Amino acid sequence: MSYDTVKSIVVLLALLIFGFIFLRQVYQLLWLNLQRGQPGPRYGQWGQRFKALIVYVAGEKRLFRIFLPGTAHFFIFWGFVLLFPTILQAIFDGLLAFTGSEFLLPLMDLGPVALLQDLFTLFVIIAVSYDLYVRAVVDPERYQGSHKNEGVRVLIYILTIMVSLLVMNGARINLEADPLAAWRPISMAVGSIFAGLSMTVQVVIEETAYWIHLGVVFLFLIELPGGKHFHVVTSVPAIFLRNLEPRGRLPSAPEFNGDVGVSKAEQFRWRNMLDFYTCTECGRCQDVCPSYNSGLPLSPKLLIMNLRDNMMERGAALSSGSSNGVLNKSLVGDVISEKTLWACTMCYACDQECPLFIEHIVPIVDMRRNQVIEGLVEVELQDALANLGRYGNSFGKSARARARWTRNFKPKLKDARKEKVEYLWFVGDYASYSPSLADITKMTVDVYQKVDLDFGILYEDENNSGNDIRRVGEEGLFEMLVEKNMAAMEKSNFKTIVTTDPHTYNTLKNEYPTLNGHQPVLHYSELLDQLTTSGKLKFSKKLGYKVTYHDPCYLGRYNGVYEAPRRVIEATGCELVEMPRHGDRALCCGAGGGRIWMDEGEVKERASESRIREAVELEDVTAFIVACPKDVTMYRDAVKTTGMEEKIVVK
Repeated sequence: MSYDTVKSIVVLLALLIFGFIFLRQVYQLLWLNLQRGQPGPRYGQWGQRFKALIVYVAGEKRLFRIFLPGTAHFFIFWGFVLLFPTILQAIFDGLLAFTGSEFLLPLMDLGPVALLQDLFTLFVIIAVSYDLYVRAVVDPERYQGSHKNEGVRVLIYILTIMVSLLVMNGARINLEADPLAAWRPISMAVGSIFAGLSMTVQVVIEETAYWIHLGVVFLFLIELPGGKHFHVVTSVPAIFLRNLEPRGRLPSAPEFNGDVGVSKAEQFRWRNMLDFYTCTECGRCQDVCPSYNSGLPLSPKLLIMNLRDNMMERGAALSSGSSNGVLNKSLVGDVISEKTLWACTMCYACDQECPLFIEHIVPIVDMRRNQVIEGLVEVELQDALANLGRYGNSFGKSARARARWTRNFKPKLKDARKEKVEYLWFVGDYASYSPSLADITKMTVDVYQKVDLDFGILYEDENNSGNDIRRVGEEGLFEMLVEKNMAAMEKSNFKTIVTTDPHTYNTLKNEYPTLNGHQPVLHYSELLDQLTTSGKLKFSKKLGYKVTYHDPCYLGRYNGVYEAPRRVIEATGCELVEMPRHGDRALCCGAGGGRIWMDEGEVKERASESRIREAVELEDVTAFIVACPKDVTMYRDAVKTTGMEEKIVVK
């Protein structure tokens, strides 16, 4: 039997064996396991989805938020796309070796294609070398907890595939067996290293490189499923089928036999389960997580990895009919610790940063929902929820006290339930009840009155909007508050809702039913921006302060309102100096997701304190401007605890 015949048989057997192993793993992971998941939403907006494939898959837009690693991955990705035909060509070369004839895939006989592939082989080698350097030498904290050995091993696989391709092509050029030799300058340069060897040795080098090349490809193939590099398979469908609902709109709570929320991996929606497989363990989410950086036990990356591992082990146990104790693990407690689950501030930084649009917030809320229905929440949170259920606010004060701050206004502020107004001001709990915010609330009224704004409030009929209540998992209480607030608003006659609270703004805008078809919701910074732009609000005196501005999570990342507050600040004559982390990279204050009602736990530094330290590093900045009542509370406290009272003032 000739060598070429043996070659064809070995390649065929390898293709069948490794292909079967790969497909069997994919079937178990992507078919059986995801099939156990819960139904997802109906999909539409196909134009936007196909556009995303161009922008976020082909263009890898989000990866460039960290420029050098993003650039390296860009070349590795496009190297994979452009060089995949060379792998197919190698397989066909092996399968058809026994025939003695040559078969070329379409386009593989074109010089420009050969040049592009040759250059990208070099680019991939450079990019992989850089990634190896980052992992082995730099070792950034965002890789802590990732499967670093697997990452290094796969990078070595890719490097070996690229080098063996150049050696194989170089040997063929030396053997004068490549009609496109002139189009492969990199391969020619590699081949020149051993060009002086005999033809027999050149053949041995070519065949050795071929077997190394194809062998590593097959090893890589069966290592893909279940690991961090499974995103090679899952990332395209994950991006294509990503959630296109408004960021501030949570899905409805799943129910199973009367229980609300998720207590088993297979109770997640299949689309979230696909996310678990898609995680690349890059740690970008971990890098921007305020809870992680404060020293709390939450890493968004490790949370997804742990959910993936549990989903896979439960899937294997359910398929085999033997649990070995796996099915007895509690999702919250054994897989995800209680402290990890409740450390999240819901700031959306993790979801914003993920290059593959993995959702972290939704699985956390679904698990919290089950904990709440089971009564497994800490005492402080229980007390806050009890107050919210009884009084409609977390302060535990009566509804009649909600508008007590309005008593000294003459004339009395309009009651939107009784008088027609253009703007309904949904004041919010903190602006209504917190003594430290009373002056700010009253100054807001002064501004509204000076521009003759036609506005009113709901007085005692206003309740907490429920944004943070929903995000701690109390879906029933959220629905009750929505019902009460909607009943009050339905009795009122207004055109637009305005609020000073971004949390309220988010849920009113994204999660409440609309009244009479359409009722715009504005944050007061948007309203002030409209008033200054139209000329209704003018500033006779320029303040001239040097200030910085903090983007609230629910105004910025969730709802994309960045420029309106900045235009208002500049209209006052202040010079705005940006902090390093601003816009959609702004650091969370730490109060969201119900954290303001919980024990903060042991932290190395609060997120709010870290933010104040960032602000005081700015030269000559004396004021820290916020646009959220909770931010006033959090950052004024942080100024005191960091001893920065003489350096900066929160306004």
